[in-house]
Amino acid sequence: MPDFPREGPKEAATLGSSLYEQLRHDLVFGLLKPDTKLKLDSLKNLYQASVPTLRETLNRLASEGFVSAPAQRGFFVAPVSAADLKEIAQLRILLETHALRISIQNGDTDWEADLLASYHRLRQTEKRMLGGDHSVKEHWKYYDWKFHQMLIRNCQSANLLALHGLIFDKYLRYQMLVLTFRGSPAAVEHNELFEAAMSRDAENACAMLTRHIEDGLAHALPIFEQAAQ
Repeated sequence: MPDFPREGPKEAATLGSSLYEQLRHDLVFGLLKPDTKLKLDSLKNLYQASVPTLRETLNRLASEGFVSAPAQRGFFVAPVSAADLKEIAQLRILLETHALRISIQNGDTDWEADLLASYHRLRQTEKRMLGGDHSVKEHWKYYDWKFHQMLIRNCQSANLLALHGLIFDKYLRYQMLVLTFRGSPAAVEHNELFEAAMSRDAENACAMLTRHIEDGLAHALPIFEQAAQ
């Protein structure tokens, strides 16, 4: 599952129950900056962990692509690039639309109720953002994540959800570097996606989801490229 705070963004730093979860959270949320060398002695004090445990955890994160481990050079936070962001967005579309289609086919009344609740929270937060209250932008991103996860929850495939979770975390990592709100277009897309899912219109829902991710990518790329300069 994606490493996102379960109880809300402000509690994120204290919710990790393991070194792996803490490090992955800090990598995804930008607390450990891209290309930074991860020095084991410093991390040992910061995370209160032994060097062997740190090395094992960093190797695991390297296998997932959050950390790079060039031969004989130690560990580094994985770099970021526009090309990588584009590839991750396309993989998200591939996995998420597939999961969405199956989830809609399997949808029941419990799923509808949970989807309605998650969309309601997202919509209320978007209204505050549209009204100029940007103090809730991290909560907005949290409820955005919850909504998208609820859409695909009923795909009934642990493997698919795990793969999607990995890609979503990588996509989220870029979003946290350039956390911006597209305004009413994004809110409208969420509403149309919600309505299509509730109507069991898988074709329209998948088309809307694809457009939603592509439009978000088109919005974020110039901001990311400018920040990278």
